[in-house]
Amino acid sequence: QVRLVDSGGRLVQSGGSLRLSCVASEDTIARYAMGWFRQAPGKGREFVAAIEWTGRRYYADSVKGRFTISRDSPRNAAFLHMMNLKPNDTALYTCAADTAAATLMGGTANNWGQGTQVTVSL
Repeated sequence: QVRLVDSGGRLVQSGGSLRLSCVASEDTIARYAMGWFRQAPGKGREFVAAIEWTGRRYYADSVKGRFTISRDSPRNAAFLHMMNLKPNDTALYTCAADTAAATLMGGTANNWGQGTQVTVSL
């Protein structure tokens, strides 16, 4: 398994922006799809975004137009740029990686980060 370390979450006001980071421990991540999930209090885990090693991107409808996923393969990293944040974006955001974006979009992954908390205030 690949170790993923995610970071960047914090308290932000509604309408604000944040960038989450995910750094992998191995270069093999370059051929993996990487993505983000989130889980709000009392709710199930939700797919947010994924990016294939080719650069193709996928988003949940709830974040399209506001969130952008990117990756920096030489740094074994992926990023989630979040704009126009809303209170219902409040959740624990977790980075994940697997061999295919379809796996991530299906809600599962073989590799997970520890999660980073994003809280959006009114």
